[in-house]
Amino acid sequence: MQELYFNIDAGYLEGIVRGYKSAFITASNYLNLAQSENLDDLKLQLATTDYGALLQNEPSPLATSTIAEKCTQNLVDQFQYLYGQSVQPLTQFLDYFTYGYMIDNVILLITGTLHERDTHELLERCHPLGVFETMPALCVATNVEELYNTVLVDTPLAPYFKDCLSAQDLDEMNIELIRNTLYKAYLQDYYQFCQRIGGVTAEIMGEILQFEADRRAINITINSFGTELSKDDRHRLFPQLGKLYPEGTLKLARADDLDQVKAVCDSYLEYRAFFDALPSSEAGVHEGLSDTTAGHTKSLEDKFFELEVKMNKQSFEQQFSYSVFYSFFRLKEQEIRNIVWIAECIAQQQKTKVNNYIAIF
Repeated sequence: MQELYFNIDAGYLEGIVRGYKSAFITASNYLNLAQSENLDDLKLQLATTDYGALLQNEPSPLATSTIAEKCTQNLVDQFQYLYGQSVQPLTQFLDYFTYGYMIDNVILLITGTLHERDTHELLERCHPLGVFETMPALCVATNVEELYNTVLVDTPLAPYFKDCLSAQDLDEMNIELIRNTLYKAYLQDYYQFCQRIGGVTAEIMGEILQFEADRRAINITINSFGTELSKDDRHRLFPQLGKLYPEGTLKLARADDLDQVKAVCDSYLEYRAFFDALPSSEAGVHEGLSDTTAGHTKSLEDKFFELEVKMNKQSFEQQFSYSVFYSFFRLKEQEIRNIVWIAECIAQQQKTKVNNYIAIF
């Protein structure tokens, strides 16, 4: 069923995004990139892709950070173009997409302020999709009370701070709790918004956001082992949606080691293979856990990225859905990660690892 609110303008922009799909780097492009001897060779190979013009005027020797910055700016330009042409409720849908970046930027600035880091350096490290008008003021607040009352309450994140936190919570000890609490509120809000839109958007975005909630629940659980975070506090950080919710998340809250996390995920087809051939309960999120392909041991993080790519590709198989906008930019982010990974391997002369990227199309 077509969405109740899907309109002609959204349909026009959906057509543009579907046209962008042909600009994704292909398997043969990746092969050519991986065979580059140095970053200048990589620049020549990128010239045949959608990123070609971005690096044309960059002098040699080329830095990996420059590649990442230019590719990210290209993504931001595409987002801002679509956002500028959008009407409601697509505009609000795209706003929600940026809130995750805003949360990361706010946490970065709060952390930097507590550590008395240089303001300009912090602002430069912020993701451009998460920039908002009053963000620089986060760096000049003299105390957490001022930070909360005069800055954060005037941002798009205000409802999440108001409902979940108070000024007293803004200290170094609670910074990760703040991040996860905000993400919980954000994911639940975004999910409800998509359900109100209905139709294919509700179906596809429901699946994607439930996966994101499950990923956060699993990662929070594993990263909390060996910390002072209580099991009750851990449970409160889990989003109240997802395939694992509520039975699986309740079991994750009680887990004491990675083997128990594996036992929980074994009951869910989507995540069962993530923990196959688990070497030991000591392995962490970013360590190799199972599949080995061409000498590459995949980490849990790799498997999450692979499933995320698969789910977002499915958005292009449906019509009249706002999910295609979300999925396009998520896939572009993965493409940028792939390019930067290949560039880093070349720059550090680690060619044996250069093929450990996650191809998209």
